[in-house]
Amino acid sequence: MPIRVFCLVFSCLSALAQPLLTHADVFRAGVGGYHSYRIPALLTAANGSLLAFAEARRDNRGDPGNGDIDLVLSRSSDQGRTWTSLQLVDDPGEKWSASNPTPLLDRSSGRVWIFYNRWEPGFGTDRSQPGTTQNQMWARTSDDHGVTWSTARDLTRDSREFDHWGAMFLGPGGAIQAKSGRLLLPTSMKTDVFSVQGTVGSFTGTIGLMRAYVIYSDDHGETWKRGALVPALTNENQLVELADGNILMDARQNNGDHRWFLTSSDGGQTWLRPRVGLAVSAVATAIERFDKLLLWTGPTLANRQNLVIRMSHDEGQTWAQERVVYGGFAAYSDLAILADSTIGILWERGSTAPYQTITFTRCNRAFLEGR
Repeated sequence: MPIRVFCLVFSCLSALAQPLLTHADVFRAGVGGYHSYRIPALLTAANGSLLAFAEARRDNRGDPGNGDIDLVLSRSSDQGRTWTSLQLVDDPGEKWSASNPTPLLDRSSGRVWIFYNRWEPGFGTDRSQPGTTQNQMWARTSDDHGVTWSTARDLTRDSREFDHWGAMFLGPGGAIQAKSGRLLLPTSMKTDVFSVQGTVGSFTGTIGLMRAYVIYSDDHGETWKRGALVPALTNENQLVELADGNILMDARQNNGDHRWFLTSSDGGQTWLRPRVGLAVSAVATAIERFDKLLLWTGPTLANRQNLVIRMSHDEGQTWAQERVVYGGFAAYSDLAILADSTIGILWERGSTAPYQTITFTRCNRAFLEGR
């Protein structure tokens, strides 16, 4: 091996051997004509570019139904050190909302998909009703690693029981392609009723009626089918493929102090009985495979603070190791493995108040192992 090449390889290996934890703000509240940014989603494209998606909330910080929300993107070609200026992916119309970005890479072609919801003005998850277009699902594709995007494709009637469900929503984040080639989208639904008053176990109060499920495609996105609803009251969720080919869903609880883990042995078409997931307040979290590890990120303290990254060495059965990424305000997050085998986290951060930035954090195995 030439000396110059050897030195370069040695330098890269040495860098990976040192603990790495760096932060870069990608979206900042008040910048670009938007009040705030929420709901991050992260993807590594086939050429190694990083794609960071978010909801750009123009009028206020409220969820869909409370103002104008666009879908935006920023890209990085240097492992997240620098990011492009704001790129508008979807503006659904005045006072409409575009929400829940859920990107997916089809490894067979290098095509990037971005799936997202649209909501008519004044409508969100709780108010949208069956048999209407108040809640919609759309998709765009990119064949140049996120630089340009196709026209939008309406998948609303593929994604929910149109005449019986009031709404469905994606991820956010967490879509995967299984080793079989199947594309799988994490989704959730609500009926015509959002919640009821009742008792579940030791909990008495408002009980959410949402349930998670998967939308899948075996023909690279030409057609889409819905899997069965999971047997648990759940909503926002992400997916990961286990070593044995089963699909693991990590789902936010509708009520209670812990999440739910659910397993599918048929690619998301049906689900086994749920088991208790990680103890954490109700929030969207991220799960991702990293070699033989499963990684998980989320805030562990009340009021959405203290972002941690947890590791499982046994395919999600236990999560014995944990590293603190940031001790302050931290809410939704998403994970991606970078081209250089480091780890990327895109997450909602605040220094003096919640949701001030969406920040990209890069770390490595040495950081995870606490070397």
